[in-house]
Amino acid sequence: MAFKPPVAVYDSCVLYPFDVRNLLVQFAFDRLVEARWTDEIHDEWIRTLVANTPGLARSRLERTRDLMKQAVPSADVSGYQQHIPRITLPDPGDRHVVAAGIAGGASIVVTWNLKDFPATELSRHGLTAQSPDAFACDLHAADPTLVMASVKNARANLQTSKPSAAQYLRILGERNLAGFAAALRKHLRQI
Repeated sequence: MAFKPPVAVYDSCVLYPFDVRNLLVQFAFDRLVEARWTDEIHDEWIRTLVANTPGLARSRLERTRDLMKQAVPSADVSGYQQHIPRITLPDPGDRHVVAAGIAGGASIVVTWNLKDFPATELSRHGLTAQSPDAFACDLHAADPTLVMASVKNARANLQTSKPSAAQYLRILGERNLAGFAAALRKHLRQI
């Protein structure tokens, strides 16, 4: 059976760390996933990263956002706000993520904050929540060859640090992608 990419909305928290953002955007660029995001999601990760990183210019992150939007233009979701009032979450500030998923035809919310996206509420909207590690592991299980090629591309993006394959897997493990990094270790030569 041919690989069918899932449709997933990326929560801002998974776009915050550079290494995870790089990998998830590469998955979307390589068409392993139909990613979804909004300007509100982008603003949230940019605002948080600037607040937590002294000396980091917002304009630099806005350039990153613009490059992401150029690389994956189909990811932008608009018109999602109409869905917000019918969504109930522990943190009402997260409703826009679920609304983007609904408007963007997603089936998955990729987030580190699983507790903030209860399964009962998400299922009402045809969604489930997954950590980036579980999400990446599921992609790998569905088509290891495609995922290995995409991981190789993601590592090649790191032109400044130029990590070896082993170093890259260690970095992914340090970014809470330990299960995915473990699955990749047997394919070290391919990445």
